[in-house]
Amino acid sequence: MADKLAQAIALSISAKIPLYTSLASLTWVLHDYLVTVRDEARYIWVSSAFQTGPWNTGKFLFFWIRYYTIMLAVFDVAQIHSFSRFRPSLTTCVVMDAMIRVVGAISLWAIEIIMQLRIYALFHCSKRVAMVNAVLFLASIGVFLWILIHNGLGRAAVIKDAKALPIPGCPVVHTGIEWAQWVPATAFEGVLFAFAIYTSVESMLERKRTGERKSGLFSVVLEDNIVYFFGITCILVFNNLMVVNVTHIPWFSYGPFHAATGIMTARMLIHLRKASTETPSPSMGFMPAGYSQSAAIQTMEWRSMGVTCIEEGF
Repeated sequence: MADKLAQAIALSISAKIPLYTSLASLTWVLHDYLVTVRDEARYIWVSSAFQTGPWNTGKFLFFWIRYYTIMLAVFDVAQIHSFSRFRPSLTTCVVMDAMIRVVGAISLWAIEIIMQLRIYALFHCSKRVAMVNAVLFLASIGVFLWILIHNGLGRAAVIKDAKALPIPGCPVVHTGIEWAQWVPATAFEGVLFAFAIYTSVESMLERKRTGERKSGLFSVVLEDNIVYFFGITCILVFNNLMVVNVTHIPWFSYGPFHAATGIMTARMLIHLRKASTETPSPSMGFMPAGYSQSAAIQTMEWRSMGVTCIEEGF
């Protein structure tokens, strides 16, 4: 009896933490939206850089990330707070656990598509690089789904005893190989980060060799890529460490992770759109060796994720 009481108290305390972090995450997302909506209106809604009509792939992906992040933050708050007021069934908890991961993964997958487009452009529209990234991307999705199904099939048995306790909501209990759930995405982000580092080093060596010191869209893309990939990789690694309890930090839901990735990506795209608007079109900034300025102007334009190849496409 004492053990069950202690378990009920521990689970009850663990369930209260996401109540606060989910609200903080939603507040963060809404605050960032209000802070940046003027730039969004100026550089995204009516940007003259869109030469293909009112809508294209880049604009669609931006709005998807921007507003899906807000909806995801609202979903987190609604789900966590509503479940804290009653005792959902065992089946409901199992289904909701999988759903939470899927809706979060959809956001991350969209972000990874954006980053693949940027890597593709930086590597001279290399179809080989695009194909490698696409195969690894699909593989990461496949492994993610396999782990999700594997954990889902065994979750009911794992949380059955905890569900029998007189506490509301779904118990915060990690299942099976749940620690590996985001490892595929983390590994793929590591690959993209390696591509970004390679391009950055190549550019740095070329500048050192030629003595040129140029700035422009290419430099902006490089800098944003390094900052973003480092940030998102740290977030995913921290997420994995929390699941296996290495950090000894109580689980505080996916809300902060959803907010951080969405905000980082939206700001990155607005920043690049702003740089494109303010940078004269003849000056694309420094390009790697063998990539002439005229070729850059012909093959790179502000369309999709800032510097997406026109003629080659993705």
